[in-house]
Amino acid sequence: MHQKANYLPYESTGYFSTIVSDYLSQSPLLQPFYQHAPTFDGIKASIAARQTFNTPRNVLVEVLKEQYASLALSEKVKQNRQLLADQNTFTVTTAHQPNIFTGPLYFIYKILHAVKLADELNAQLLQYKFVPVYYMGSEDADLDELGFVNVGGQKLVWETKQTGAVGRMKVDKALLKLIHAIHGQVGVLSFGDEFAGLLNQCYTEGKSIQQATLELVNALFGEYGLIILIPDNAKLKTAFHSVVEKELTEKFSHKIVAGTIEKLGAHHKVQAGGREINLFYLIDHKRERIEQSGDAFEVKTLNLRFSKEEILEELKEHPERFSANVILRGAFQETVLPNIAFIGGGGELAYWLELKNVFEAVQIPYPVLLLRNSFLVMSKEQSAKLEKLGFTEADLFKDELSLLNTLVKRESEHQLSLTNELQQAKEYYAHLRTVTDAVDKTLSEHLIALEKQAIKKLAELEKKLLRAERFKYDTQKQQIAKLKQTLFPANSLQERTDNISTHYATHGKAWLRMIYDASTGINKGFGIIIM
Repeated sequence: MHQKANYLPYESTGYFSTIVSDYLSQSPLLQPFYQHAPTFDGIKASIAARQTFNTPRNVLVEVLKEQYASLALSEKVKQNRQLLADQNTFTVTTAHQPNIFTGPLYFIYKILHAVKLADELNAQLLQYKFVPVYYMGSEDADLDELGFVNVGGQKLVWETKQTGAVGRMKVDKALLKLIHAIHGQVGVLSFGDEFAGLLNQCYTEGKSIQQATLELVNALFGEYGLIILIPDNAKLKTAFHSVVEKELTEKFSHKIVAGTIEKLGAHHKVQAGGREINLFYLIDHKRERIEQSGDAFEVKTLNLRFSKEEILEELKEHPERFSANVILRGAFQETVLPNIAFIGGGGELAYWLELKNVFEAVQIPYPVLLLRNSFLVMSKEQSAKLEKLGFTEADLFKDELSLLNTLVKRESEHQLSLTNELQQAKEYYAHLRTVTDAVDKTLSEHLIALEKQAIKKLAELEKKLLRAERFKYDTQKQQIAKLKQTLFPANSLQERTDNISTHYATHGKAWLRMIYDASTGINKGFGIIIM
């Protein structure tokens, strides 16, 4: 089955920021903040810029061989891994933290977007090779964001006392209980046992979360040739040594980003502001800020203090202990990968737009930024219900009350709109003004007050008429509510809430192929998929 999607403009959904809309339309307001347009021509320009940079390809391939040592690999993964050593091979990258069990659906959509774009470029630019990469943000320490999953409307939370980088945390009994709970939810479905078995196979007690995530993502996407990179690695960080040293000695990124934010913030809401030193100290189960106090560098929460010479020696001896925050993470990614396009969500694009001058300061190529594909997945039954209610797919993005009011106004035999009456009232008071002005112009203010009061009362009456009529449409109200609650859980986008569990358990790996088929390399809009 070849699955396609219907596309809506992002701005029509009401779920995306102005900065996203302006970026997609290539507004002149944003053009100073990125290097290459999100187009096919932009990608070609990005390739040309990338060719001037000396990517540590041999180190990258060596690290990938080490990371994949214990895994069974598809031929396509083996081939793509080796291709990365070639100067004419480039990556298409998406990045995400290691949410447990892949987290929300957009994790899946981002990866398949990268795969699709790489495949499209391989078909169009035959002189080069393109490899899709998932860059794992395993050094993120925000367990509150990464340690839960929504399955069948139930939020399952990993209750662990571990701290520090989530990728370095270990699978424990509390996490295994969640797999048992997921199996209980999806076990009755056709591929439910298969999915639970996959989780049990990848998440074994004592294994690190980053390793478990590597294994699960490889199991899901290995056949597509996806390369997974865990950047928490001393060899990779050695390649970033000069940038980390520059940050420690000059605190260069904060000054640059502050200047960019001032300009960007004139027209758009800005994201990450960063800190004076945009680095963390990462050791064992701790990831803590590095701060400067006089001539010394401190990691206060760990009671560590370094002189300038000592911290530079620490960097030389233990590069793995230095972890970039959001401001420098992208520069690290683009140092170790031969990357030409980065695929991210709206929030990611917003903070990347703050970073172009940081890249320029350390002479690292800045990639094409692409908004990730977004989808709303509906069943045939849900689509039929929507059509029976008389709504389009675009209508789904309106709130329940607006939908019900539209339906009631359309279906009712009674007059519910007082638009004509409101116009007549305005004309009546305009006529009265000519009468009162002829006698005493000071009465005008009193008349204006009377008009406002009358118009307000008529508007209230119109609302009461609609409210009274809505009571006759209780069945339709419940049908609308059910559709909205299922497709927009907690009034959020489905992709930001739901997990892959029930989809995989219902359709198996064929569901991933359907999403791949519906994906587009250069984003067309918000996709609606009817299964």
